Amino acid sequence: MSLTLLLDLANGMVPERIAVGARDGGMTFADLDRRARSAAAHLQASHARTLAYVGLSGPAFHVALFAAAHAGVPAAPLNYRLSDEQLADLIRQLDTPLVVADETYLPHLPSGVPVVTTSDLLALPEAEPDFVDVDDESTAVLLFTSGTTSAPKGVILRHSHLVSYVLQTVDPGSADEADAALVSVPPYHVAGVGTVLTNTAAGRRVVHLPDFAADRWLATVVDEGITNAMVVPTMLARIVDHLGGAQAAAPTLRSIAYGGARVSHPVLAAALKAFPETGFVNAYGLTETSSTIALLDADDHRAALTSDEPAVQARLSSAGRLIPGIEAQVRDEDGRVLGAGETGELFVRGPQVSGEYLSGSAVDADGWFPTRDRAWIDPDGYLFIEGRADDTIIRGGENIAPAEVEDVLVEHPDVHEVAVVGVPDDEWGECIVAVVVLHSPDDGAPHREVDPEELRAFARKSLRGSRTPDRIVFRDELPVTPTGKLLRRVLVDELTADDPRGG
Repeated sequence: MSLTLLLDLANGMVPERIAVGARDGGMTFADLDRRARSAAAHLQASHARTLAYVGLSGPAFHVALFAAAHAGVPAAPLNYRLSDEQLADLIRQLDTPLVVADETYLPHLPSGVPVVTTSDLLALPEAEPDFVDVDDESTAVLLFTSGTTSAPKGVILRHSHLVSYVLQTVDPGSADEADAALVSVPPYHVAGVGTVLTNTAAGRRVVHLPDFAADRWLATVVDEGITNAMVVPTMLARIVDHLGGAQAAAPTLRSIAYGGARVSHPVLAAALKAFPETGFVNAYGLTETSSTIALLDADDHRAALTSDEPAVQARLSSAGRLIPGIEAQVRDEDGRVLGAGETGELFVRGPQVSGEYLSGSAVDADGWFPTRDRAWIDPDGYLFIEGRADDTIIRGGENIAPAEVEDVLVEHPDVHEVAVVGVPDDEWGECIVAVVVLHSPDDGAPHREVDPEELRAFARKSLRGSRTPDRIVFRDELPVTPTGKLLRRVLVDELTADDPRGG
């Protein structure tokens, strides 16, 4: 089964329903199918072997993704925020690409590469592509990782991986006619691909907000009658800050899914208060797993908030439970499978798990993929992610997860955001440095002066002395990717190069 099956299902059930865009004047599923077929015919005529996409989220991306599937070639959404040199390097790694690009990005593309603008893609004359019997195991999508700690790696997602993910998580045609999803993640993120596929399979309209701003997001929820929304943590934090403690006017909004990075407890608590009638869902996954592999659903959120049991309350910080078809193991450094509550590296397997790169596969002979995330699983199957294994701080021979320290410091009333990293130290091997962003005063007054020792004392109340930050450094903001992932390596480089001021 190829990705075209998902569009065939929607077009067969609800052809005149809006697939993408505003409820007045958007593109129907029948229109999407016709345009995708016409684009596939153009792609075949060009003799391209890859369809690269350099542009914002919108109707053209839906068309491009399904056009590539019809033509039997991979779609490769590329990060339009990269430098010209970086973008050219990714395009060079593609097999005979045809680039579909927004006009804004045309000057940034390498010369000599065939290009079709997104506006021209949507205006192609109607045509029918040659039939291609697409192998389930052929490459459907090629995504490059964000490269937060190294150069981006090309991840191969095959049709079988993506179709398996969609059919395990979505009931085809399950959306009501009035349902609408608001999406603010870019096409080059696995969630950007996944939202096209899952919402198409469900028969749900998608509204894109590529240039996120909290006020525009809230206005779009009301204007378009949004029922489902997906955000990354930085977006959720900005929405909460914009509301300033007030409840949001979002009468139609039934669900907010968040993921892509950790959400601090204060931000999540404020969001739950701001949207009291909305169900929250935490989705955990990786590019290599075709998106989501674990979910903390709305019922789990409610149970954690209302329970008197500490173990149930703690689940609010978890990634939830594995979705159908996914298996997981937590292993120690020697490969031994650990029991409930023991922390190690998370390994997963299942039909949606790729774990395959342009450079080769990371999956072992038994199908297990090493996520490089430190994790543990409680006795009831709830998955807790402590962060990347590479982020672990080793201080005096003791392994310390940054999240353990961050979760304490962010509870201080003056702390808005915090990132904890390890930097080289002659005595301890690594010392713990907390990089703190303070809350901005509501009245525009200067920040309250916070003594680093005050924050260390606050942390020491909940942490052992060996896990209390050795230094506190203040910053105006933390470096993150556009999808909200913290760039810890940037902080480590800065702290190593500079003489940080703090305690």
